[in-house]
Amino acid sequence: MSQSWRLYDARRMRAALFTTCLVDALFPDAGKATVRILERLGQPVEFPLEQTCCGQMHANTGYFEPKLVRRYVDVFEPYDAVVVPSGSCAGAIRHQHPMIAREANDEALATRAEAVAKKTYELSEFLIDVLKTDDVGAYFPHRVTYHPTCHSLRMLGVGDRPLRLLRNVRAIDLVELPRNDECCGFGGTFSIKNPDVSAAMLADKMESVIETGAEVLCAGDRSCLMHIGGGLDRIHAGVRTLHLAEVLAGTQDAPL
Repeated sequence: MSQSWRLYDARRMRAALFTTCLVDALFPDAGKATVRILERLGQPVEFPLEQTCCGQMHANTGYFEPKLVRRYVDVFEPYDAVVVPSGSCAGAIRHQHPMIAREANDEALATRAEAVAKKTYELSEFLIDVLKTDDVGAYFPHRVTYHPTCHSLRMLGVGDRPLRLLRNVRAIDLVELPRNDECCGFGGTFSIKNPDVSAAMLADKMESVIETGAEVLCAGDRSCLMHIGGGLDRIHAGVRTLHLAEVLAGTQDAPL
């Protein structure tokens, strides 16, 4: 394998894809793109059919569901690594699951949840920290701006990992998003409980996106992209939204 992006010598770890509810139900292309990237790098990935919701929506609304924590642990415990195309859900698994188990007075489950959480990675974390590459051989000839979502930025601390991956994409015109650390206003149930504040935050975010002149807004969470993309569509801004995986999955043979 001569290409630098294929130098990863897979040790054939057993990796699984936790696709998340939103991706599975509404945006399957993000999950498919994640699989294409990993297979391109020589890392097989499995999709356990028994997976279901991680319980983040319930927990954020005040309903702790230890049954969902147990399901996640039971399904993904056998794997060496779990890849999640969502900073939001990866953050929930790492920070909420042990807490929910302990609130249910199930220390055994909490211990298991902590162990599985440690091998659960947001996509950019997995590519850079586990597969040790920031160049996945992508090609994407478009003007792109990147929105760092709140959970990936503040809860997971992914830092510049997504940008490192994007900077190595061939033919991309990557432009910085002004005020990029500001929340888009989605926040899971926040946008439902506080619609007026959420709408004001969304308007600020859309203004920043439009200011870049980008054709594509990219992020690591489809939930935030759904919120921002809905606003951009309503004003006919002409900016499409794509998950980070969808940009990284593009090649010269199959550009998006």
